Amino acid sequence: MPKETAKSGKRKTRRAVVSVQRPSLREQALELAASPRFAWGLIICAVFTLAGGVLAAWAWEQPLVRVGRVADRTRTARVDFVIRDDAATSDARELARQQTPRVFRADEAVLEQIRSSLENLPTTLASLESVDDLSDEIRRPFGLNAEEFTAIKAQSDSPELWSTRVGQLVRLLGEHPLMSSADWQVARQQGSNRDISLRFSDRSTEVPRERALNVQDDSGSLREDLSDLARRAGFGPDVQPVVVARLISEERPTFRFEPGATTQAQDAAASAVETRYQKNPAGTPIFVRGQRITDAQYDRALAERRAFGFEAGAWRVWLPRATVLAFVAGVTIAAAGYVSVFCPRVRRNPDRMIGLALLLFAVLAASCVATAAWPGTIGLTIIAPITLAATVLVIAYDQRTALALGSLLGLMVSVALRQPVGVFALCVAGAGIASWRLGEIRDRKTLISMSGWAAAVLGAGMIVVGFIERPVTSDTVTEIVGDAMVSAFGGVLVGMIALFVLPLIERGFDMTTGMTLIELRDPKQSLLRELQQRAPGTYNHSLNVASIAETAADAIGADPLLTYVGALYHDIGKMNKPEYFVENQAGGSNKHEKLSPAMSLLVIVGHVKDGLEMAREFGLPRTLQHFIEAHHGTTLVEFFYQRARVRAESEGAEPAEIEYRYPGPKPRTKEVAVVMLSDAVESATRTLSEPTPSRIDALVRMLANKRLLDGQFDECDLTLKEMRLAADSISKSVAAIYHGRIAYPGEKKEEKREDEKKVERA
Repeated sequence: MPKETAKSGKRKTRRAVVSVQRPSLREQALELAASPRFAWGLIICAVFTLAGGVLAAWAWEQPLVRVGRVADRTRTARVDFVIRDDAATSDARELARQQTPRVFRADEAVLEQIRSSLENLPTTLASLESVDDLSDEIRRPFGLNAEEFTAIKAQSDSPELWSTRVGQLVRLLGEHPLMSSADWQVARQQGSNRDISLRFSDRSTEVPRERALNVQDDSGSLREDLSDLARRAGFGPDVQPVVVARLISEERPTFRFEPGATTQAQDAAASAVETRYQKNPAGTPIFVRGQRITDAQYDRALAERRAFGFEAGAWRVWLPRATVLAFVAGVTIAAAGYVSVFCPRVRRNPDRMIGLALLLFAVLAASCVATAAWPGTIGLTIIAPITLAATVLVIAYDQRTALALGSLLGLMVSVALRQPVGVFALCVAGAGIASWRLGEIRDRKTLISMSGWAAAVLGAGMIVVGFIERPVTSDTVTEIVGDAMVSAFGGVLVGMIALFVLPLIERGFDMTTGMTLIELRDPKQSLLRELQQRAPGTYNHSLNVASIAETAADAIGADPLLTYVGALYHDIGKMNKPEYFVENQAGGSNKHEKLSPAMSLLVIVGHVKDGLEMAREFGLPRTLQHFIEAHHGTTLVEFFYQRARVRAESEGAEPAEIEYRYPGPKPRTKEVAVVMLSDAVESATRTLSEPTPSRIDALVRMLANKRLLDGQFDECDLTLKEMRLAADSISKSVAAIYHGRIAYPGEKKEEKREDEKKVERA
């Protein structure tokens, strides 16, 4: 028992020590909060939540309906509201127009001529003896015969009475207008008002339209009407024919239609009509599911939304807004958490955080604004932008990130725009297709294939969602088919846009696609051709390293294409001084024999700096520039360091090892680490006089361990297992390239000793 107690005490002590050494969650949280990256991430999430929440809340309150489209659901009024009834107002104003009398202007000159000719007729006839003495100018307009001549001549005895009767006739003509056939038709065929407006220079009056007379009517009705007017004016039966003959002799109308004045009067009457309003109590249906939306229903939906903002209580207005904002915040936190765990490239770089946030917000804004403007085209305004965002993300980062963030963004957009779960499923499908088909872009066919898949899946999916979510009628079937075609076009459009902006994506996110890498691996590239011409030995060395490293990268699950292209360009800086590198020396004296170790070091190390300058001038992607700057890491230039030490023994100044190391940086990716090891092995293998598989394998293991112990792989995520697999692959590849010659008996021991010395120097 005492022993067990002692052991238990020791175990507790160890656990206590371990628990003290391990940082608590609070300490980890404080350490994370103190990180500048955490502060940046917090600020970006807060700004995105605020901007995205405001945008989503705005989109939530939009009607999202289109005139002429079948309603997907019934919408009722949430509050009492009054809306201007444009239809009723228009009908009332049109009725006012129809009831406005048409305007006819009096031809007062004609009326004065009628008055003058009739008043002077008795006086003219008084000096004549018989009708035969009349001139044609008097006989023709009055149509006088002997009896009428005598009757009119007798009126000269009472000229005042005759003038009174003429004046009464002219007054009656002012109330019974004589019109041309066209104007008479206008007066008779006007609207609901049965009056016409007769205007004189000093007055106007309205009379029934039946009083209008057609002066060009050759039937007997005109004479009867005019005879009645003459009788009412006081003319006896014996002179009435003379008066009638004078009125119709010239067929001159006494009134003419005034279209301008009529229109002006109608406009004035219409503008005087007050605007009609319609009351809509709360609960009244604005439109019903399955009903085609009209202009009036759309206007009612807008009026109800405005009235709700003013009439409803503050809590009814702001509670949904706050809920949408909280939902956006939740999705933002989920996206930020995912990025912090699974996207180290974004987590470590505030610029990438900002770029990712801007991309997601741009898609959210485009979807919300476009859908609010064109509600019936969600295939283009919602699904296509989400698919495009996933396409950009899978190109810039990886498939998992694209699918996760695309799905979260689709969820945010679907909730903001009040879309059913089927639309969210299509957003996920679009993001999934982009993630599935764009794992690696090596040619344009990949984007075209993705577009075809997206068009097929989104088009078919829209049909399924349409028949599930929408009322099935003959009208909606046509709309569903149209929506499917729009969605399919959206899938094709995503591929076209991605193909067009692919170079911008590569530059904006600082990454390189397989298609660009394939273009850069072409031997006809100007930089590679220049390397081949100026430093053929270095070019062949780069080809060998590329072949070796590609196989090793494939063995450990790294990117073999990126590794191959990076190896092609890793030594381009040597073309500035090719004769100082052994692979370009075709015999003769070595230029380094005339230089001090320090000068030789500057030349050797300088090829890294020269290569970076060439890469930037040529426009190589940054991913390839890292191969150039880090393929030697901070390794020691051992040959010249040993020469410097030998020289220092006689001079007494020991060189510092740090002075004979490459400036770095160390490899930050597996691909660059593989190229570093392949480069060292390929160079060292050239020094072996008998490169047998066993010697090559020993060389590879020795160099790998040497780089590992020197800390060259500390900044990349290369594991020991992966390093072993890479070493196995490099051994096989190098053994396949280099074949040892048959050594003669006297040479074996000497060659072995020389090989061991060369390997140690490598």
